[in-house]
Amino acid sequence: MKYRPLGRTGIQVSPFALGAMMFSSFGNSDQAEVDRMMARALDAGINLVDTADAYGDSEEMVGHAIKGRRDDIVLASKFARPIGDDPNHQGGSRRWIMTAVENSLRRLGTDHLDLYQMHRPDPATDIEETLSALTDLVRSGKVRAIGSSDMPASEIVEAQWTAERRGLERFRVEQPHYSLLDRAVEREVLPMAQKYGMGTVIWSPLASGMLTGRVRRGQESDLRRTRMFAALRDERRIDAVERFIPLAEEAGLSLTHLALAFVIAHPGVTAALIGPRTMDQLDDLLAAAEVQLSDDLLDRIDAIVPPGTGVGRMDQEYNTPPIVTSALRRRPDGERSAA
Repeated sequence: MKYRPLGRTGIQVSPFALGAMMFSSFGNSDQAEVDRMMARALDAGINLVDTADAYGDSEEMVGHAIKGRRDDIVLASKFARPIGDDPNHQGGSRRWIMTAVENSLRRLGTDHLDLYQMHRPDPATDIEETLSALTDLVRSGKVRAIGSSDMPASEIVEAQWTAERRGLERFRVEQPHYSLLDRAVEREVLPMAQKYGMGTVIWSPLASGMLTGRVRRGQESDLRRTRMFAALRDERRIDAVERFIPLAEEAGLSLTHLALAFVIAHPGVTAALIGPRTMDQLDDLLAAAEVQLSDDLLDRIDAIVPPGTGVGRMDQEYNTPPIVTSALRRRPDGERSAA
């Protein structure tokens, strides 16, 4: 497997990263099988492993699976998503970050994280507060590099400028959503990441399973029956999938392999997260690592979902406050001036 620089951190990572969300009680809770899958992924050349405190018991399972091989792994975890009901157990405050990192280190059984990422932006907290706390973690040696996830381009710029003005550590990695169905990040997020020398690690390159071929028009499937994600029932997205399937077949590829190869072909992408639940799924995903797409095939993909656009949106995406809400576009009734 050919390795790529993770932005300008000096760290080299594999183009596929092992996403460990499914290594948990709501995915695959068989620790012995998770151990085997971790060993299989590492032996295949994957060296970036990504988890989060919000993934249930994933950190504990990953910690068990990497025993004896910690030095071979670029280990990443995330904070900011709500943990339990306490309103202060979330977000980007110093108060929570300092607690969250200690919890993650304990669960993972390690004394440091190679990458610590803010899982989602926190509009309620000043970015200087967040970067200041993360800077202290880097200087203490508990964290090697810091990153963001699902951060809009404008906030990426704000964070970079804040870090420069205040002499703080800056976000070195962004983790955006990107797939054949969701290409909006090509407009600003990926160019901004390239401008600031940030690595990018893509989440859900298979669009919550829509790009595995398991969601088809007129067919029931385990994915379509779930009520968790409305995007799986979005007819516009299904229409695009139906057009991608014959394109993949003509190229001699599975839809899964086409989707993964497309994402890691972008020059602004460092790695794509694969999130297998079983060994068979892992083996299939690993086989996509050597797939390369021709210029003609990329042009035909562009004809289905043009560059910088998207078809619907993922349920898990971060939603910036829309400017059209009444609170943002007009004064409260009590403050209206008399006409």
